[in-house]
Amino acid sequence: MSEPQSGKNFIKLDTVAENAHENPSQVLYPRRKTRKVWAKDIPIGGDSPISVQTMTKTKTADVKATVDQIKRCEDAGVDIVRVTVNTKEAAEAIGEIVKQVKVPIVSDIHFNYTYALKAIEAGVAICRLNPGNIGKEERIRKVLEKAKERQIPIRIGVNSGSLEKDILEKYGYPTDEALFESAMRHVNIAHKYNFEDIIVSLKSTSVPLMISAYRLFAQRTDIPLHLGVTEAGTYKVGTIKSAIGIGTLLAEGIGDTIRVSLTDEPEREVEVGKEILKSLDLKQRSVEIIACPTCGRLDVDLFSIVNQLEEKTKHINKPVKVSVLGCAVNGPGEAADADIGIAAAKGKGMLFKNGQSMGYVNEEDIVDRLYQEIVDFEPAN
Repeated sequence: MSEPQSGKNFIKLDTVAENAHENPSQVLYPRRKTRKVWAKDIPIGGDSPISVQTMTKTKTADVKATVDQIKRCEDAGVDIVRVTVNTKEAAEAIGEIVKQVKVPIVSDIHFNYTYALKAIEAGVAICRLNPGNIGKEERIRKVLEKAKERQIPIRIGVNSGSLEKDILEKYGYPTDEALFESAMRHVNIAHKYNFEDIIVSLKSTSVPLMISAYRLFAQRTDIPLHLGVTEAGTYKVGTIKSAIGIGTLLAEGIGDTIRVSLTDEPEREVEVGKEILKSLDLKQRSVEIIACPTCGRLDVDLFSIVNQLEEKTKHINKPVKVSVLGCAVNGPGEAADADIGIAAAKGKGMLFKNGQSMGYVNEEDIVDRLYQEIVDFEPAN
C-alpha cells in the first residue's frame, strides 16, 4: 500500500507545540491544496469548509417522499444531497425535486448516460458517474459537454466493487493503484475534452484500501476529493468504519466533502458526518455536548439528561460547547472549561457559564436550564 509522501500531510511536533495556541485545527491538520469547484452556492475544495453529503433512500419517482426526506436532511444540517436517477421515471422526476428543495442535488448515474443528460438539463448541481459502468467514451463526452454547457462539476465515483474488467485483470484484485488508475483514466478523458470541474471519490468497503487509495490520489493530483467508505453497514458498524476511514484522511489534510454511508435514515448519516468533522475541529455549526462516561461516583441520571439535551438541541446551529459531568472529581474543571457546563452530584448540579459558577440547579431542572442557556448563548465573533 502507498504511504503519504514525507512531509506532505504532516508537520513536525515542535511546530505543533510552538503554534498550538494560535489555531489548533489548522496547525494539526493542514489542508491539502486543491482546486475549487461549486455545487451551486456550496464550494468544494480550495480553502472551503468541508461539506457533508448524504443520499436519499426513497424511490426517486416518488417526488413527495423524496422531497420530504431531503427536507429532513436539510433540518439535520446537510450541505449536499445525492439522488439516484436510475429509471425513466426517476429522470422525469428529478427536475421537480430540484425545484422543491433548498440544498444542491447530485444526480447519481449508473449504466444509462441519457439519464445524466436529462438530470443536468433538470438543474442538478453535480452529476456523479461511475466510470466502471457508464460505457463508451463517446457517452462520457456527451455528458461532459452538457455539464460544461450548464457549468456544473462531474464527480468521478470509483468503487472497488465495480472496477473495469481490464484493470481488474491487470492487478488481479482491487488495489490502491487499481482505483487510482481507474479514476485517472476518466480524469484524462475529461481533460481531453477540456473539462476541468472534477471531483473524485475512490471508495471501498475495506477501510485500509480506501485510506491507501485516497492517499495515493492526494499525492499525485490537486483534484478535490469526496471521502467515503462504501456500504459501511448498520448505524453502529458503519459509524465506526466511516469515522476511522474518513477521520484518518481528514486528520492528514485530505478530503473536501464527505458522505457517511449507513444502512439507516439519511439524516443519521448527516449527524455522523457532522460529528466526525466536529471531532477534528473542522466544523462546529451546532451544539457540541461533552459528557463523562460515568462510573460508580455517579449520583444523577446522567444518561437521561444527556439524551434529552441532545434531542432538544440537535437543530440549533450555532457553536456552543456544553459539558455535562456527573461527579465532583473532574466535573467542575471540565464544566468551567466549556461555554456552558454542569457538574452534577447528589441530585443537583453546579452550573458554569464562560468559566464562572452560576449556582446550583436541581436535577429535574438541569435539561431545561441548560437548554435555555444554550438558546441565550451568544458565540464570540
